Amino acid sequence: MNEILEPGMLVRHPTMPEWGVGQVQSRIGDRITVNFTNAGKQVLDGRHVSLVLVSMDT
Repeated sequence: MNEILEPGMLVRHPTMPEWGVGQVQSRIGDRITVNFTNAGKQVLDGRHVSLVLVSMDT
């Protein structure tokens, strides 16, 4: 799933719901930088987490 992520897309971390919605800042290989509402900027390893895409309609 992480392969389709592009800057600007909205996501959630599947095991950290308290982080809130995050906006993808960049994806370079397996390294994904996301700015979350309640956790700020986080650099994630896409090999260990599959982010959940948030629908723009919600």
